[in-house]
Amino acid sequence: MATKKKILFVLTSHGTFPNGHPTGWYLPEAAHPYYVLENHFTIEWASPNGGKAPLDPSSVENFKDDAECKQFLSDNKAKQGYENTKKLTDIDVNDYVALVYVGGHGPCFDLSEDKTNVKLAEAFWKQGKIVSAVCHGPAALVNVQDENGKSIFSGRKATSFSNEEEEQIKLTDAIPFLVETRLKELGAHYEKNDKPWGAYVTVDGQLILGANPASAHDFGVAILNALDKK
Repeated sequence: MATKKKILFVLTSHGTFPNGHPTGWYLPEAAHPYYVLENHFTIEWASPNGGKAPLDPSSVENFKDDAECKQFLSDNKAKQGYENTKKLTDIDVNDYVALVYVGGHGPCFDLSEDKTNVKLAEAFWKQGKIVSAVCHGPAALVNVQDENGKSIFSGRKATSFSNEEEEQIKLTDAIPFLVETRLKELGAHYEKNDKPWGAYVTVDGQLILGANPASAHDFGVAILNALDKK
């Protein structure tokens, strides 16, 4: 049997807002794409600090009745990965066919500025591999440039957690930048669902983005479809 190709899921290592309230990575944005992809690929996990990445407790509470989220929290195979993440510095881009950034507010604080992360994403991009992110995950890519030194968002379709959604949860002032605003500043053709919290996914070549928790399953399907075509 052929060895499964590997996909790298990247989690934040940042677990608190400036006011001390907990944040981290957002449960359904890992669980839903994981279960779309794990039958077809080997999923490995990384974060800036390695080890156990901080899971946003509000996401556990908000999705306590979600079957896949419940399964993911007790799934030993998945837990082995997300509770023992590799360090980004130990990752070899040649081992993977796609890069997936899980959301949660954490990536706005660490992954956006993490030089190892930026270099890793640029290496994936320059090899023509899938670079994907959901919700606040695109924050991890705001400093990533293509081979011409231009933002990978410039001139491309993009989506993310929206400014309106941020206002509704009253966290506009809790993060270093608003993801929607930053993507637009970088030249993205920003798109979103007509309604806040509605699912939305953009695919523009190797860049695949999901808007919010409701988009996480469809985001996984878009990655699967893109890899099927490769």
